[in-house]
Amino acid sequence: MEYRQITDNYAVSGQIAAEDIATIKAKGFKSIISNRPDGEQPGQPLTAEIRKAAEDAGLSFRHVPIVSGMPMTGDDVAAMAEALDELEGPVFAYCRSGTRSTNLFMAVQQSKG
Repeated sequence: MEYRQITDNYAVSGQIAAEDIATIKAKGFKSIISNRPDGEQPGQPLTAEIRKAAEDAGLSFRHVPIVSGMPMTGDDVAAMAEALDELEGPVFAYCRSGTRSTNLFMAVQQSKG
């Protein structure tokens, strides 16, 4: 599993599987955010499966789905900002490729001024 470190407290990756949770925890992450809606691609793991694996491993989990190809809304940015404010870091976020998770994070940073 490859990931990109965006800041000291935030990293992104493409789709993860429940089996990746142990590695994510071992790398020191405390929370996971899913920015990928269920059913976006055949064979994609369900959010509930990854949430369960994360919580079983003692990690916090939040689902802030963003539909690929659609513009982010103010509500999307607000939901992500709330998740980032409430979750313990460092935070690991994922979507299909990591792009939505990166763009959403940057939008949150810009909204804070």
